[in-house]
Amino acid sequence: MKTTSKLGALGLFAVAIALMAQNPGIQRTVVERKDVSSGKEAVIARVEIAPGASAGRHTHFGEEISYVMEGEMEVLIEGQPARRLKAGEGFVIPNGAKHDAHNVGTVPVKLAAVYYVEKGKPLATPAP
Repeated sequence: MKTTSKLGALGLFAVAIALMAQNPGIQRTVVERKDVSSGKEAVIARVEIAPGASAGRHTHFGEEISYVMEGEMEVLIEGQPARRLKAGEGFVIPNGAKHDAHNVGTVPVKLAAVYYVEKGKPLATPAP
């Protein structure tokens, strides 16, 4: 592996760790990561948000498509009204949209998430 690639991978890892450290109530577990078309990659992940916790305001370098498997949550996308979701429902976060997700129930929220994002960029980036 080239030094540049190693440094880039370390940088992405550091950003991911920093984002997770800010939000101990959320856990993203990558199940599959695969290159797709035009410099993009598809990332499939299990996401769990603890009762009362939030993901923290953040963005993605691409789209997030998620399905709520368990629990109740509220999704806040900048410029849109808050949306309350429960098991069996889904949502799409547009590319670059500042957003957050809150667990509003008493059990962990469990999501199946697919991120269609720019390859080599962090999966999530904190947003002001």
